[in-house]
Amino acid sequence: MNLLQKEIKGIVLSISIGLIAYFSSAFLPSFFNSILLALLLGMVLGNFITLPDAFQSGIGFTSSKMLELSILFLAFSINYSNIASLGWKSFSLIGLVVLVILLLTYYLAKKFKCPGTSGWLVGFGTAICGSSAIAALAPSTTENKDDIAISMAVVNLFGSLGMIVLPLVLVNFGLNQTQMGFLIGGSLHSVGNVAGAGYSMGSEVGLAAITIKLARVALLSPALLFFNYLVNKGNSKGNSFNLPWYLWSFIGITILTSLFPIPKVILDVFETGGKVILTIAMAAIGLKVSFKKLFNSGKKGIIFGLFIFVVQLLLLSALVVFV
Repeated sequence: MNLLQKEIKGIVLSISIGLIAYFSSAFLPSFFNSILLALLLGMVLGNFITLPDAFQSGIGFTSSKMLELSILFLAFSINYSNIASLGWKSFSLIGLVVLVILLLTYYLAKKFKCPGTSGWLVGFGTAICGSSAIAALAPSTTENKDDIAISMAVVNLFGSLGMIVLPLVLVNFGLNQTQMGFLIGGSLHSVGNVAGAGYSMGSEVGLAAITIKLARVALLSPALLFFNYLVNKGNSKGNSFNLPWYLWSFIGITILTSLFPIPKVILDVFETGGKVILTIAMAAIGLKVSFKKLFNSGKKGIIFGLFIFVVQLLLLSALVVFV
């Protein structure tokens, strides 16, 4: 009880900001999703109002535990049957691009002098599924909330820009619907970005893009194992995949939902719950992030995010043309 009393103020504040962001996002443009809005609202409040010390413990608790909890809920949205529906040729090509981007991310993030682990998080989010991928990787790689905030801001920035710009560019190259869907679904950061860009070009492009995107999302579990191996290969954890409990649980849930039919209404409830919890976690993270530190550190993250996004698009374009 004493622990709850110590943390209740920060928990309630984080939940309040998160819920405001979640419900307000329905009235804003699609690129302004609840996760980004919660991060910004938390940052504004945390930077312009000096919160009493009584709030700090609860904010820290919410930012870490809610992030871990959201991973379990979001796992219910992943289904490996999407691989089968895509076909092995297309899936192999997407898998190759994801592998290349993950390797480039690991080896080049430090070359770009990205602060902390922000470069790794940006690249991982770009390779797989934006904010959800970052949320899944972050707890096992960093405790620095600035790194998480930078990476979330960068992937949302380029995902939103790509959703607007990519359809305008692709119509000039004489591509068919499948090829445009492949490029959109294989490059944009979140499912929302892909749906917005794809269906703006027609239902066939939208369906193809979503199918490709869901296959990328299905790669999140093996990508987590692989990237954690890369990060930890120099220490005692490297060969054992000694992942935190919530990542093993995440992987287990994705296998469960792929092998056994679960009613759609239940899956929808868990998916929505995961988004709400992740939004609350981002509100708490925002409360602990300094505008000044974010601005000074985020510039290199933006440059790296642009680089890795462009490389991803070039790889996908080469596959469309030559394969």
